[in-house]
Amino acid sequence: MFSHLTIGSNDLDKAQKFYDSLFTAIGGNPGMRMETSLMYAHDGGMLLVTTPINGEPASHGNGGTIGLTMTSPEQVEAWHAAGVANGGTTCEDPPGVREKSGMKMHLAYLRDPDNIKLCAIYRYG
Repeated sequence: MFSHLTIGSNDLDKAQKFYDSLFTAIGGNPGMRMETSLMYAHDGGMLLVTTPINGEPASHGNGGTIGLTMTSPEQVEAWHAAGVANGGTTCEDPPGVREKSGMKMHLAYLRDPDNIKLCAIYRYG
């Protein structure tokens, strides 16, 4: 239930390479480049990646995660592989099935080139 999500970046060229690879790996389009930001739209959601408007460096928040819904376990794996191949780093446990509180999920976690924590999730059932 959001209109969009905005995250900061200190290097839009690196961010575009990384996020373009994630979105195209799951059937989306590369981002639209604007002056100081990138815009991605996919499956009714929008992600903006921008240099901070206050002029301060972008940074990650401890404990924060941006979760992205996937349509299959294979899409989770493709997303993760594309991210690692384009400047992201694996974090948390390796990609795979997790069961928690009666829910079965296929998850993968990455940090983007600016250390923002991302999660791809497919929920079974």
